[in-house]
Amino acid sequence: MDRSVRLHLVGKTTYYIGWISLLCGGLVQLNVAKSLFIAMSLTKRNLFEISVVCFIICVASEVRALVPTEKVLPSVVKRQAAA
Repeated sequence: MDRSVRLHLVGKTTYYIGWISLLCGGLVQLNVAKSLFIAMSLTKRNLFEISVVCFIICVASEVRALVPTEKVLPSVVKRQAAA
């Protein structure tokens, strides 16, 4: 598994975790299953913070996956960099 595949996997995973935590925060806001989240000590703020952090990690992973590494650079660019 190369670097870009791992970064895409991390990006997808954190993207979905972010949406799930955002939906759970919405359920708490609407007083649906509120006792379940209180029993797990998760407040609306905690769920919102989890979703924001997951989305930031997702964006960072996807942007990092777009940046080419030295292995991916064409040989012409490598020759110019060496000169």
